Amino acid sequence: MSKTPSRKILANAIRVLSMDAVQQANSGHPGAPMGMADIAEVLWNDFLSHNPANPHWVNRDRFVLSNGHGSMLLYSLLHLSGYDLDIEDIKNFRQLHSKTPGHPEYGYAPGVETTTGPLGQGITNAVGMAIAEKVLAAQFNQPGFDVIDHYTYAFMGDGCLMEGISHEACSYAGTLGLGKLIAFWDDNGISIDGEVEGWFTDDTPARFESYGWHVVRDVDGHNADDIKQAIQQAQKETDKPTLICCKTVIGSGAPNKEGTHHVHGAPLGADEIAATREALSWSAPAFEIPQDIKAAWDATDKGERAESKWEERLEAYVIEYPALADELLRRLSGELSEEWAEKSSAFIQATQQKAETIASRKASLNALNAYGPLLPEFLGGSADLTGSNLTEWVGCVDVDGQSANGNYLHYGVREFGMSAIQNGIALHGGFIPYGATFLTFSDYARNAVRMASLMKLRNIFVYTHDSIGLGEDGPTHQSIEHVSSLRLIPNLDVWRPCDAVESAVAWKCAIENETTPSALIFTRQNVQHQPRSVEQVELISKGGYILKDCDAEPKALLIATGSEVELATAAAQILSAEGIPVRVISMPSTEVFDQQDDAYRESVLPVSVTARVAIEAGSTSLWYKYVGLQGEVIGIDRFGESAPAKELFEYFGITTEKLVEAVKNSL
Repeated sequence: MSKTPSRKILANAIRVLSMDAVQQANSGHPGAPMGMADIAEVLWNDFLSHNPANPHWVNRDRFVLSNGHGSMLLYSLLHLSGYDLDIEDIKNFRQLHSKTPGHPEYGYAPGVETTTGPLGQGITNAVGMAIAEKVLAAQFNQPGFDVIDHYTYAFMGDGCLMEGISHEACSYAGTLGLGKLIAFWDDNGISIDGEVEGWFTDDTPARFESYGWHVVRDVDGHNADDIKQAIQQAQKETDKPTLICCKTVIGSGAPNKEGTHHVHGAPLGADEIAATREALSWSAPAFEIPQDIKAAWDATDKGERAESKWEERLEAYVIEYPALADELLRRLSGELSEEWAEKSSAFIQATQQKAETIASRKASLNALNAYGPLLPEFLGGSADLTGSNLTEWVGCVDVDGQSANGNYLHYGVREFGMSAIQNGIALHGGFIPYGATFLTFSDYARNAVRMASLMKLRNIFVYTHDSIGLGEDGPTHQSIEHVSSLRLIPNLDVWRPCDAVESAVAWKCAIENETTPSALIFTRQNVQHQPRSVEQVELISKGGYILKDCDAEPKALLIATGSEVELATAAAQILSAEGIPVRVISMPSTEVFDQQDDAYRESVLPVSVTARVAIEAGSTSLWYKYVGLQGEVIGIDRFGESAPAKELFEYFGITTEKLVEAVKNSL
């Protein structure tokens, strides 16, 4: 009988794979994988419940590498434990179109739960995953039937803890009592610039205790027994998240570079790799893992048994609670309810007939009140602006530290944390998250919005108070560049509706979009209802459409969004009375409009009409792609002022009169 390799040898497999892959790529970060190898070995071999043959098993434990620059740690773990990530993928680390990019990317390699690299966001995604697990369990588990019951584990380094978002997220995790969240701090004292004591002297354990976390201090990150006892202790604490503080040596095993910043973000070099192999007593050549070590790491059989046992539990649950089971499986599939299409469309047509002139943030709330009962998968929230964002519809029940059986999160003043937590909720599955703040504070959250777009998540970011129209709060709160800035993010649908009908359509499109996050932009001030035919209502979902046409061939095209659409229709009426036929195009989403075919876009914006004017109470530069360099754009390219909204629109020339003048100048 062959002897099972020791824990140290199993951990060394991670070390050598990581250093060899970084060396071959001639770039990367070997320090964290080598330093955290012992922690990873214990977690993955003794605790992590997962099935390499089915990376999408619903009840798997989630593992998040928040210090994503150490990606070879994760790729080594996936390869060794039996995921569909072969040695050629490891050899292609950081190469074009490989499954092993420089930082873990969701959707590339099986088993990668989220895209990490921007430090602090991984642990925040993990908080979102733990929230999703806790809320889903509260909504569906029944006595004797814990069909949703898994842990979320996260690795993080000093950099993650320095980033402000980790304070936002970990504070909130403690408040919510996320007992299934276990985080490991790689306390190696090194970052890119050197020893962190020059710029990071926080009492991290005390900080997390103040958040309401259970903290396991002074764990030897290279002692398997210490690590195992710490995880067991963490799992016994069911009412608090746990931070396990692991003292490690960065680049552990590299005799001349371990413990220094030189091993953080650069290949070890051929000489140091040879010395490391000798120090580790590792005789196998690069990218070769001895068969006995492979066999000891392989988690396929164990994973299939774990999933099979859960399947038996689920089958019994289906028999005992068939309606709950059907709903759970529907939600986990991401499919909307059977009544969604008909009832959401009926609400939109009813909104058109109602013809209300209201703020689009109020129209957004009306949409939520109509759609919410059709969407038990909604998990919404606001960053301490619920009463202003109007995101708490009549069926909302708070999720807090006392009860998870709800559908609304009060995130507090944590815009960045909220947005990255939403990403974690979306990644977990079973929910469609939305979160809200003022549009100008999208700047705080921007990188999380970018990450949602990069990962192609169904996630909805709600932004109200969209322009100088918010008035007296002044330029600190008045959005100028923000809508255009959001439009620059690839794979993000930005909607700025002009009235209640477009607001309802924007929500519907965002909810139905499974591969693109959406930013919904709403006004504080009232916006005028626009008359439309049934056909025009249906065209709103194309992102841009003819709202008001003329009997003759148009001499000019007017393009507008949001609160400025009513100025465009008023200008068209004046111009028509003067014998100048003008077409008004409402363009609530430039991204969606640009995705339409050439024929449709030409039918709305015919190239034969060269006199074009666009209007939006914000940055002007984007609009020149629609009006041309000879066209006119009415907007604002400076910061706002503190005054009532009506005075501000007059002051900045966002008026019907200016629009009429601009059209005449363009002819």
